[in-house]
Amino acid sequence: MSSLALSQLLLAMTLPLLELEPTFVPTAQSELSPSGGKSGQQLNQYSGEGESVLVSSYVHLEFSSRAWPQELSKNFTLPTALAFLPPKTLTGLGLTTECHANHSGASLCTCHPGYQWNATLCSLYPHCWGRRSERDSCMCRSFRGPVTGYCQLLPPVPANLTLDSQLQVHGNTLNLILLTKEEATNLRWFLRHSKNDRPIILRPGTNVLQMSSEGQAGLRVASMSRHWAGEYESIFEAQGFRWRLRQVVKVPLQEEEVILLPDALSISCAASTGFQLSCCIPLTTDYTATWSPGEDSQASLQKMSDSQCFVLAVQHCPATNTTYTCTLQSQNLPPLVAPVSITIIQDGDTTCPEDFSVVSWNVTKAGFVAQAPCPVNKKGVVKRLCGTDGIWRPVQNSCTEAKILTLCLKAKLLLEGQGKPYEEVPWILSELQEQVGVASTPSDLWEMLHTVTLLAKAVAETNTELTDSALKDLLTTTDKILDANISSLWTLAQAQEPSMGSDFLKAVETLVHSLSPQEHPFSFSSANVLLQSQLLRHSSSPGYQTSFSTWPLLQARIPWHSLAPLVHGGTNVSITSLVLQKLDYRLPSNYTQGLWNTPYATPGLILVVSITADGQAFTQAEVIMDYEDMNGTLHCVFWDHSGFQGQGGWSDEGCEVHAANASITQCVCQHLTAFSILMSQHTVPENPTLGLLSQVGMGASVLALLVCLVIYGLVWRVVVRNKVAFFRHTTLFNMVICLLVADTCFLGNPFLPSGHHSLICLVAAFLCHFFYLATFFWMLAQALVLAHQLLFVFHQLSKHIVLSLMVMLGYLCPLGFAGVTLGLYLPQRKYLWEGKCLLNGGGVMLYSFSEPVLAIVGVNGLVLVIAVLKLLRPSLSEGPTVEKRQALVGVLKALLILTPIFGLTWGLGVATLFDGSIVSHYAFSILNSLQGVFILVFGCLTDKKVLEALRKRLRGSGSSNSAISMVTNETYTSEHSKERSEPASYEERMTD
Repeated sequence: MSSLALSQLLLAMTLPLLELEPTFVPTAQSELSPSGGKSGQQLNQYSGEGESVLVSSYVHLEFSSRAWPQELSKNFTLPTALAFLPPKTLTGLGLTTECHANHSGASLCTCHPGYQWNATLCSLYPHCWGRRSERDSCMCRSFRGPVTGYCQLLPPVPANLTLDSQLQVHGNTLNLILLTKEEATNLRWFLRHSKNDRPIILRPGTNVLQMSSEGQAGLRVASMSRHWAGEYESIFEAQGFRWRLRQVVKVPLQEEEVILLPDALSISCAASTGFQLSCCIPLTTDYTATWSPGEDSQASLQKMSDSQCFVLAVQHCPATNTTYTCTLQSQNLPPLVAPVSITIIQDGDTTCPEDFSVVSWNVTKAGFVAQAPCPVNKKGVVKRLCGTDGIWRPVQNSCTEAKILTLCLKAKLLLEGQGKPYEEVPWILSELQEQVGVASTPSDLWEMLHTVTLLAKAVAETNTELTDSALKDLLTTTDKILDANISSLWTLAQAQEPSMGSDFLKAVETLVHSLSPQEHPFSFSSANVLLQSQLLRHSSSPGYQTSFSTWPLLQARIPWHSLAPLVHGGTNVSITSLVLQKLDYRLPSNYTQGLWNTPYATPGLILVVSITADGQAFTQAEVIMDYEDMNGTLHCVFWDHSGFQGQGGWSDEGCEVHAANASITQCVCQHLTAFSILMSQHTVPENPTLGLLSQVGMGASVLALLVCLVIYGLVWRVVVRNKVAFFRHTTLFNMVICLLVADTCFLGNPFLPSGHHSLICLVAAFLCHFFYLATFFWMLAQALVLAHQLLFVFHQLSKHIVLSLMVMLGYLCPLGFAGVTLGLYLPQRKYLWEGKCLLNGGGVMLYSFSEPVLAIVGVNGLVLVIAVLKLLRPSLSEGPTVEKRQALVGVLKALLILTPIFGLTWGLGVATLFDGSIVSHYAFSILNSLQGVFILVFGCLTDKKVLEALRKRLRGSGSSNSAISMVTNETYTSEHSKERSEPASYEERMTD
């Protein structure tokens, strides 16, 4: 400042103690005004009956030079206001405030030690350097125009800041207590890690708790670490002034914070004469290091951006195995010792040779892990195991970009309670999007995703609103993360952390919801991320609708009846729709109950819809999504973050599929979250040829079954001449009835209204399930009868008992399965196949139909093996008669053909759920639609008795019918005696 500039001084004159009258209140007015000085003002007033008082008079002086005026050195008389008192002289003169003008004409007034601007003036006028700070000490103020005040004498400190211990152990809880004698307001806490760091404001977070009560306030840090060490500062206002109290807290260095490279070393003295050891610690810690032994070596210090390494360069290889020790010491702290063992490779030891994969690897002893430093600007270590066989194992690279780690740490500390989210979150997002391009390892990707997750939690905890620029940075980062260029990193990273995709989705949802209402409408478009938001007002057109040019084409809308309760009284409602492409491929393949674990494929996109009104998020609303050109078995689903122990999974709860038309699949959900649609993993497109083939085959099957019934109506009395034949044809007859009803319901399925609301649709689905199951249970009954007749030849059962048991097995068992399935899944709305009147094609069909059917096929196969072995090795004493054996052979033939056919058919049916290739779909359609034809051919037309009886019936042979009728009514005794009188050769028994 020029010496000619006008300067001002505010002086305090101190007078000796005066004996005052009880009612006297002194008011000091200075008459001294050198160099054009102005009269001063009184700073303090004191009064009291019969007490001594120290009178301070404040003088306002102005002069043109910074030099101290000689007149101020003279003795002064009392001000005129005190002239009635005995004459006194000035015993003390103190400078309180010094003001000078800057180039813009403003007066910059600075307080001298022991004085301060009061809190009122401090808050009204800016700092001398133009910036406002929560830590402003109120020592300098800028005035434009007259200076309206002066620095005042500070009273004694009205508070005391205490803590339990300045030395805190890692993981312990720190308690800072501020004890106040006066009322304290505007209390804030700060932490400065080191002298070179700026103080960071502390606020409530996951690691910080602030407490306040009458006469005291407190700060609690739940878990101490080196990131919470430093100088704590408490700033508050009391007695009209702003106060600052400080306490220094230290946290000893932990062993895991000391990085040794390498932490163990095997070396060949023949291949390498020397080596280098590094002992690295965080830069913020006040430690020194010494290496021992230090002979024949050279120590140095290397400083990086956030760490320092004490390096020991050993010049010559030691003669024997040696342990080097890095000892770290700090004042008033116990030393920390970190050992490094050096193993000398001897002749004959198995070793891995020198190699140059990724980095340079020296000769290493078998069983040891070789280590190498990461490239510049990366943290971590590159490791490689030398196997016991002397062969190098794959390189393990844990190197991570130092900048990404720094951003992740800032986000972690922000969540814990350090810093201001509205400042830190935008800055971290801006820096993070620049780091995606340099990510080259799985740990880089994981740290970036973890950073976004931590930011989302901090934003949610503090209700921070994002600006449009911050949201653009987030979406740009998301787009780059979903890009195919780093897709290989996802696979490796998810092997270590399966839930990272789910966590990232939730974080992006949270941050998108946090867009400030003032920033709407907002839109963003990139290769993998599309976002549209708009503001609905009470005057807006009814409902909400948006569309995205993706594959499949996607349109989303929210009906007016869901928005009407929110849009009222002028309330503005913001709706945001976000499409994330390829992220569904990064989510775990988890499916909740109802979807089971059947493999599905997603279309490559996720839709996130959110509604916010007056800063409050709403999750309950009906949203309708239209997907175009979707084929196969479809499920409308959302991502449930809470499922599968936090890994997340797809759920269809609250969502339904509606076929809007031939090309559009409509999903209707009753809540807002991240939606998608599931398809069969190998979706077979709608094929007219396949559909026509299935319909024609099913029609042929129905006709064949009707022919069976007609044939049985003509020849029934003829073909059931003995018990075995009766049992065989009874089971076949019931199989025909069951399959006929089931196929008829199946054919009528396309003509019925679909959905759980349709009673006729539910009845059709139940009948299909029941009668298809009953077909197989009657086949099981046929096999069990065959097994009984072969294994228990002399154990004869009553026809009525066997028939009753067969009816129970053939109808009651499938009825139980079908009834339980209906009772379990109908309340969950998972009973029906979406858009069809058939059983749900997922876990419902798998567990309640396919598994019982395949189990029956397995039992029938076992019975067939027993039957073949028994008939190939007949016993003369136990063998059945010719006629009976012929009936058994007929049963065996039918089962030998029908069991593999039916088993193969429904085995392919299950296969289409897991591997829906076009070949398996064609094979299943053909075999399934021709089951009735197979029963006609192999159950009826291959039976010689049936054909013979049918020919005779068609010729009108009445005598034959009469004779056969007589045979049917024979008693068991006559049958048995006849059987014993008709021996036959083995070849004759097996011909029929």
